[in-house]
Amino acid sequence: MSEEKKGIKIPTPWRIKRYYVYTMATIVALVLPWIEVNGHHFFLLSFDKMKLDLAFVQFDMQEMYLMPFLLMLMFITIFGMTVMGGRVFCGWVCPQTVFRVIYRDLIETKLLHLRKRIGNKQQEPDMSKPENKAKKLIAILIWTVLALIAGADFMWYFVPPEDFFKYLQNPSEHMTMIGFVVGIAAFLIYDIVFLKENFCIYVCPYSRVQSVLYDDHTVMAIYDEHRGGKIYEDDGHGDHIKLVNKQKDLKEIDPNAECTTCEKCVTVCPTHIDIREGLQLECINCLECVDACTTVMGKLGKPSLVQWSSEYEVVERKGKTKLFRPKIIGYIAVLIIITIMLGFMASKKEYMLLNINKETRLYAVKHPTADKFVVDNSYVFLLQNTQDKPMKFYFDVIPPKGMEGKIRIVKPSKPFRVVPDVKKKKIVTLSTTEMLADNPRKDTIIPIKIHAFALDKDGKPSKKISVYRDTIFVFPKESVLGVKKQ
Repeated sequence: MSEEKKGIKIPTPWRIKRYYVYTMATIVALVLPWIEVNGHHFFLLSFDKMKLDLAFVQFDMQEMYLMPFLLMLMFITIFGMTVMGGRVFCGWVCPQTVFRVIYRDLIETKLLHLRKRIGNKQQEPDMSKPENKAKKLIAILIWTVLALIAGADFMWYFVPPEDFFKYLQNPSEHMTMIGFVVGIAAFLIYDIVFLKENFCIYVCPYSRVQSVLYDDHTVMAIYDEHRGGKIYEDDGHGDHIKLVNKQKDLKEIDPNAECTTCEKCVTVCPTHIDIREGLQLECINCLECVDACTTVMGKLGKPSLVQWSSEYEVVERKGKTKLFRPKIIGYIAVLIIITIMLGFMASKKEYMLLNINKETRLYAVKHPTADKFVVDNSYVFLLQNTQDKPMKFYFDVIPPKGMEGKIRIVKPSKPFRVVPDVKKKKIVTLSTTEMLADNPRKDTIIPIKIHAFALDKDGKPSKKISVYRDTIFVFPKESVLGVKKQ
């Protein structure tokens, strides 16, 4: 009897939907480094040029305080995904899984027919046959090329493609970059060809973290024991004992059990587990077992015994899964707060960098005439032009209220040129001929503000490329000044 006659329509397999996600993720990963807006990338952490490009805005390495916020966003997003959907990140986004699918399902199975079919991931190819050895070698060679491309793509987020290919023309001068690419490729070859899903089971720490994050409403691949029947039993020591291997044995225990014991859900599992055993750390939520059981049970006119659902709904049968529960809302709130903080701090980006250090000599006093004086304070300005073109810079002095115009810049006397990405040291001297204080016993510390700015095409101060720094002006006591107050 056909599936339509029995009223069961088999949906598009989750595996095919995952392939769509993998394709989109691969395209984004490969194309994103090539996209530039005003000469800036979406994400580029360049140790070569000491720059960070984020959302097509360039930041200097001194603004690396943004990176912790990006890392927090990444990890909290993954943790939130785990609370809601189990190891959905592993099965649907993780590069390890994507690369294994490309190698095992595409290269070995579809392209070279080294494996019989995608639905059987437990049976390894018979490597005693010469033709299989040749196919294996070809598969490794193909993956080596793809691994080198993946290594280069990874480096493009640290060395932009336009520089990457330029550097390849002089390999002896850029062995560190080449070493990283080759090292990444070598790791991927070992990982994907030889380590396989053992990376997910034994190496990746995420599998150990996930069990702490799960709750009764976490969505994952779950076997419905109420309908299918009890296949495994807890031995009381944390291990499970398999009770039955054949359907007739299961029927003797539970006549209403619907599981056919075909074990399609087992043979299709990439991490080699039996989903009927219950929650296991090895499950990466790829949902291959759901697809397998959906096909088998669909032919019998019944819904799948393995569902993408929660223990609350399938095991405990207490009601519908609650996706947006307080814990999830909390994660969303934290992500929103961190995103706002990141946006706020990024909006405070300074388009020039400036550090001001006072010289060791507090001041210099000159006496042009017996009743006149000049007090100089000198500073070392260390500034950097973070723009993509040379610009002219200059300063203003903003003294406390009541002292306007009494402190002026005498050195430099005019704007000066600063080229991009080069830290420029400039000696700046501020001077006054006014009696700013009359303390007979000690020097007076006067707080001032320095306004540093670039000049636009019209020679006017730029509103965008403008920073303010606080410093001090030291005015000497009367005995040093040598001139008494009038």
